[in-house]
Amino acid sequence: MKTVMIALVRFYRKFISPFTPPSCRYSPTCSQYMLDAIQKHGSVLGILMGVARILRCNPFVEGGFDPVPENFSLRRHPDYRR
Repeated sequence: MKTVMIALVRFYRKFISPFTPPSCRYSPTCSQYMLDAIQKHGSVLGILMGVARILRCNPFVEGGFDPVPENFSLRRHPDYRR
């Protein structure tokens, strides 16, 4: 399942993302964040973390550096908040 999820995100990055304007407010991008989260925490928790990150990416947030935390969390890492 992990391999399938990673393949889906890579498909999105290669074939869908180039046709949309760059709009991610965070570094790493939301798709890279999801890849990292899936690799670090498994498919289910990684997808949950990736979806939570996408929901955080809106015009009302400042954005910035937000790496995947070592421990599962749906919130932004407190050390990287501004």
